[in-house]
Order: sequence, then C-alpha cells, then structure tokens
Amino acid sequence: MAETGAKEGKEGKDKSKKALELELANSNRDVWLVKVPKYISDRWAKAGPMADVGKLRIRRVPGMRADVQFTLSDSICAPITGLSEHESLNLVRNSSTSQAIPKEHKFKISSIATQTLGVFSHIPGDKEAVPPVADRIQIEGRVVQRAECGPINNKSYMNIKREAITKAGEPMRKVMKLDKNVTSSFKPVANHQMNINYDKQKKLVGKKMRDDKDKVMEILFALFEKHQYYNIKDLAQETRQPIAYLKQILNEVCNYNVKPPNRNMWELKPEFRHYKDESAPNKKDDDSDSDSD
Repeated sequence: MAETGAKEGKEGKDKSKKALELELANSNRDVWLVKVPKYISDRWAKAGPMADVGKLRIRRVPGMRADVQFTLSDSICAPITGLSEHESLNLVRNSSTSQAIPKEHKFKISSIATQTLGVFSHIPGDKEAVPPVADRIQIEGRVVQRAECGPINNKSYMNIKREAITKAGEPMRKVMKLDKNVTSSFKPVANHQMNINYDKQKKLVGKKMRDDKDKVMEILFALFEKHQYYNIKDLAQETRQPIAYLKQILNEVCNYNVKPPNRNMWELKPEFRHYKDESAPNKKDDDSDSDSD
C-alpha cells in the first residue's frame, strides 16, 4: 500500500512538471554575463521598456584584456524623489539608495573557458486562446564573456557608502515627542459605559430580598412544570432570590444531577413531580390487556 501511494504521488508530480518547448533560434548569439551593483539593478528594474540605460565603450589592446568602461544615462543616475523617510531607509538597508548614483563604471573581465553558460527566458502562453498557446522556453544566447561592474571611486560613490554606514546604525523604530494630544486613540476613562449600564440595571432591579419559603416553592413548582431541568443561575434569575437561600430550598425539594447528560442541573424529587413518567401509560395498557384476557 505504501509503495503504491508513493508511486501515485511521484506520477502526480511528474504530470505537474510538464516539458516545455525550447526555442533555439538565438543559440548562436553571443552574450555577456555581468554582475552589477544593487543600486543599478534597482534603477534598471524601474526604467521603462526599450529605455536607454547606458553606453558601453570597449578599448582593445593587443596581448591584454579589453578595457571596458560603462557610462549610465542621466535618467538612471538621477536621484529618486517623492519617497518618504521610511521608504528611503528601506532602500539603503537593501543595498540600494535614493540619491544620485555614480555615472561612470568599469568592468572587471574574467574568463569562462572551463564553463558552458547560457541565458534563457520564459515566454508565457495564452490558455484562453483558441487553440490554447502553451508556455515556451527560449534561449537568448550563449555566454562568451563574464564581467563584474564596479563604480569608480568618486564623490558620488563615497556619498552612497557614507549613507549606508550611517543608516545601518539607525533603529527601525524611533521615540518621538508629541507636541499635542493624540485624538485618534482611546482616552482613559474612570468608569466604562458597560459598568454604568450594569449599575443602573442593578438599581432598577433592587437588592434581592428573601421571600417567604412557601412563596418561593410555589414559584419553583411552576417553573418545573414548564421544564424538567434548570440551572441554578436561571432559577435565581426567575425567583429573584439569593443563591445561598435558594440552594437551601432546592436541597429540600430537588435533586442535583452530577452525571451527564444533565450534569449540574436541578430536578424535582419524585414525590414533588406533577408530570407522569413515560412508562406509566404503557403499564396501564398492559394491565387492560391482561384483564381482557
């Protein structure tokens, strides 16, 4: 049974991971794999489609690695405005910044002679189309060069590092001094409205006084004619008698159930019950049948 369940679970996983078509039209395209700082990737993610993000200058020297300079466009380098202090702090904590970023960067070229790398993209399909279009995987190119983009040490870069160091020590929450009272929160009150309403209701009802024992017993008998079992709180509310005094009377005329299904309930003793047992009519019928025989 366990082996069968394991096989079914494995088949279910295999069905959920369907093989996708792979397009190889760009398999001969050469691409570079470049690692860029976080603040650059954030700006690129916010740039519009087909936006000009920068220019690349490659200077080749015989016998040496190519000297690659990267210049960001002015729209990418510009500071981000309209952010709150909390949003700006979150950018710094995520290794980014809202201020102006360096314009000039340099690529550090490394070799990938022992590696085979490629760049792939996922093209979502359209299931609502007729016929449905399935998702596809497309190869964007073969990695022929690996590089790491680093800023040139200038004033703009120093400002970013200084901001990162100073903001890293700031706490997430700050203690602020309030110049005026906060009116949007609850104010302390001497007595809540719920307690005031309870006191008013208690005054209207009045203090529970002990009534005559016979009068209380009449009320109890009338109540037990309606229902067979009662809770002590319900009886105290109906008779308006103190619970201690009421228990004295109940012990004389009632039995207290300690077992389910009527646990913690009071019931009249058999000698005080005015209702008939369910077995009485059946017994009478049986006697009449025996007489007829």
